[in-house]
Amino acid sequence: MADEFQNNDFSHEIIGAAVEVQRVLGIGLPAEAYAAALAIELAEREIGFARDVPVSAAYKGRSLGEVCRAGFVVEQSLIVEVKAVDALTDLHRAQAQAAVRLSGLPLGLLINFNVFPVVKGVHRIGAKP
Repeated sequence: MADEFQNNDFSHEIIGAAVEVQRVLGIGLPAEAYAAALAIELAEREIGFARDVPVSAAYKGRSLGEVCRAGFVVEQSLIVEVKAVDALTDLHRAQAQAAVRLSGLPLGLLINFNVFPVVKGVHRIGAKP
């Protein structure tokens, strides 16, 4: 845990906020409800974030423009993607991985609020080439 604070990746704080959101809302809601509640929780904890952030890419030196949107960019250091599904698929992981890689940020958290407790639904996504 001290290592996470030392690296300033905010994972611990974000997971704590997700736990509180699930404690209050429970499971079974759409992802949009959890994302809205997570935004409120992060703001209450004075954690800086932006929602629905455009991510651009290039192909062979030419801009593709916006290719996806990151659910949250927290403290300009990591991406958080919110899901509320029975099980995360390889596609969910690949999309989160792509957003992290293209954003230039080193880390992402993929959080599935349909898993109880939510900490079992948190997956760290590193930026792979």
